[in-house]
Amino acid sequence: MSNVPADLRYAKSHEWVRVEGDLATVGISDHAQHELTDVVFVELPAVGRAVAAGEACAVVESVKTASDVYAPVGGVVTAVNASVVDQPALVNSDPYGAGWFYKLKLADPGQLGGLLDAAGYQALIGAA
Repeated sequence: MSNVPADLRYAKSHEWVRVEGDLATVGISDHAQHELTDVVFVELPAVGRAVAAGEACAVVESVKTASDVYAPVGGVVTAVNASVVDQPALVNSDPYGAGWFYKLKLADPGQLGGLLDAAGYQALIGAA
């Protein structure tokens, strides 16, 4: 069974969000990194970029494929994780910790309601 932390919200496109105040940290799920296999390259959005919910804003490449990473909620990018650019394998080894992608200042916290909770995400990926 995939690791699905209960304190996060999830997009159907396999991104996760951890909210602290009006800031959201975004990454890809353990399920997504497992499907990609060995991540070899990560491209992140620029700090200051405004992104809309559902907009492709990052890219992750593995030995198998390249995939867009979508913004699960809208906002302005306030920070990016340079560590995953330098060490893409962090996405595989610690997708919910050191392998985070970027942080957003939320444009509309109400958008979080459109995301899945842990149980809903487990049902989506068949891990329940």
